[in-house]
Amino acid sequence: MQHLINDIDEVDFDVTRGGQVEIIGWLYQYYNTEPHDYAVNITGGAVTKNEIPAATQLFTTDWVVRYMVDNSLGKYWLERHPNSDLKSNLDYLLPGEIQTVDSSENLEDMRLIDNAMGSGHILVYAFDVFMKMYAEQGYSSRDAALSIVQNNLYGLEIDKRAYQLAYFALMMKARQYNRRALQPEKVKLNVHVFEDTDTVSPEFLDALSGEYADDIKQIIELFSNARELGSIIKFDKTFNWTKLRENVEDIHTDALDIFGMNQSKKIVLEVLTIAEIMSTKYDVAVTNPPYLNKFDPDMKKYVKKNYADYSGDLFSVFIFNNINLVKIGGYAGYMTPFVWMFIKTYEKLRNYLVANKEISSLIQMEYSAFEEATVPINTFVLKNVPNDGNGTYIKLSAFKGGMNVQRDKVLEAIANPDIDYLYRTNQANFKKIPGSPIAYWVSNQLLHDFLVGIPLKNISPAQRGLTTGNNNLFIHDWWEVLFNHVDVSRSWRKNQTSKKKWFPYNKGGKNHKWFGNRELIVNYYNSGQEIAEFGKINKNSFGFQGKDYYFHSGITWSALTSASNTFRYSPQGSIFDSNKGPMLFSNDDSTIFSLLGFLNSKVTTLITKVLNPTLSLQNGDMDKLPIKKEIFDQNIEHVVRINVLLAQSDWNEYENSWDFKVHPLLLHIADDNLSIWYYSVVLTNLGAKNVPIFRLWGVK
Repeated sequence: MQHLINDIDEVDFDVTRGGQVEIIGWLYQYYNTEPHDYAVNITGGAVTKNEIPAATQLFTTDWVVRYMVDNSLGKYWLERHPNSDLKSNLDYLLPGEIQTVDSSENLEDMRLIDNAMGSGHILVYAFDVFMKMYAEQGYSSRDAALSIVQNNLYGLEIDKRAYQLAYFALMMKARQYNRRALQPEKVKLNVHVFEDTDTVSPEFLDALSGEYADDIKQIIELFSNARELGSIIKFDKTFNWTKLRENVEDIHTDALDIFGMNQSKKIVLEVLTIAEIMSTKYDVAVTNPPYLNKFDPDMKKYVKKNYADYSGDLFSVFIFNNINLVKIGGYAGYMTPFVWMFIKTYEKLRNYLVANKEISSLIQMEYSAFEEATVPINTFVLKNVPNDGNGTYIKLSAFKGGMNVQRDKVLEAIANPDIDYLYRTNQANFKKIPGSPIAYWVSNQLLHDFLVGIPLKNISPAQRGLTTGNNNLFIHDWWEVLFNHVDVSRSWRKNQTSKKKWFPYNKGGKNHKWFGNRELIVNYYNSGQEIAEFGKINKNSFGFQGKDYYFHSGITWSALTSASNTFRYSPQGSIFDSNKGPMLFSNDDSTIFSLLGFLNSKVTTLITKVLNPTLSLQNGDMDKLPIKKEIFDQNIEHVVRINVLLAQSDWNEYENSWDFKVHPLLLHIADDNLSIWYYSVVLTNLGAKNVPIFRLWGVK
């Protein structure tokens, strides 16, 4: 408390300057730091019902709130009021055409909802935008303030403390303009917190009667786990909310109330109010939804049943849910992890949005910009109409330095729409790329390559390999084991028998190109006998995927890296990992080396960042690479073979690997203008059929 009073500038608490809502939000987030860290760092366990509020409560940075509201609520108003001066007050409205829409909707009837409202930051800024709209329509500030909190703003939350802060913040905003706002009998806010209905007494349920009794019981059942499910509770039918409420209010309770009828009645009436809010269509929905994929059994079952195609994470459920919560022509704004734009888990969501909705605008932030989350973030606005034009996109990947830097770059793009990191793209182009990634920056030439190129999976599909179930037990560095127990035979095949226990193992590692990371060995005695026995006894997850490819030569890479992906030749005799060291194979060595050259090129780096710009390059991403026949060139193959042998020599000399030595002969090639040193190596080690001389760029 002393730090709160002494360390924060007094002007930050000045309601005429703004910023006080941010203080509330940040204080509450840091109040939750310890339970949040505990909940999200549980090893291998689901986040329980009571931990969800702490695990998912993430304060939304002020400029992101303004972007979302300006480009949803603000744009919605400007479409219906083209002569409005509001545009000059929307600092984060992105450049783009605003189409005029005929509408007779009254301002009092416009509705905005945040159905994961936290401490109310989005609602408070939306209040300010609504105030400007009301002023344009000639309302007094006193009348406008009361109308906004009672007619225009709606909020839902599972965390009771966060709900209380949101309620308080909105009341203070209203009180700023109207003293009557603090009279609860006159002012009713539309913000609510979910409560479970498991405390509704059996006697109350028995007292329900008439044609609406079954409907009320159904809703009570739907809300039995409301503190966990919250805004994703799904209604399968339309209800007559007025009649349901009348039915509940007619239930008689006596003075003694030994069965808790009054409390049950109060809970059910509140649930009916929340249920009606959830089933209403809105003009605008804006939220920073919860990020959670470690579901407990009840949550997992519910999400799979009701949102199967969008069940990768709670935030993806909210993306689908909220764009269908708004009216046709309405807007939904979000701040979420940006993985939905690229990875396979969210492919069905992308396909649905690209085909049925419009991505109005999107800002993709630098990977580590949002320090409060452990995931890369984007913020975007969808419109509930089929796409018929270009969306506006801002790519901030190149700008490091945190959220203030991201904010400044957004403002620069708004001031100068010709800046090179602002894009205007039609989302129909996304369908031209396998998996429909939201790759708005892709050139027409690369789009053409995706259309005419052969997917890599048709030439050399990526394979997953071995899962040991206990890497500490079954995988070691090669120097930890007696060398004569390691089988490094280059000709070992699955139809042959090896009496040795340990075999070379590919499992990612550092960013070495062409060759390297030959340090690990795996216990694969008797075709993995000990792995299988240990897994069955200890009920560990183990598996022998891609077994037919074990010990074959091919291409491997480190699936997880923060740098550019690097691809390496793996000679015969190795097993490979299921996740961290996947491989590509071909029966033709020429194909392998030509592909390796393409994969280590800058072109592939560019394409993989289109398919998946996260830290993890998965097999599904590799399978989508477009391959053109031009890469299968003899000169390219020869150059790649040389690169592999040079890298192999370097690896042997400096890493002391158990790989066989390549003895280089240093040759001096000179002309009048240039002196270049090359290694010349015997290609028989790479299957060149005893040809000791190689052809390089036309020089023998």
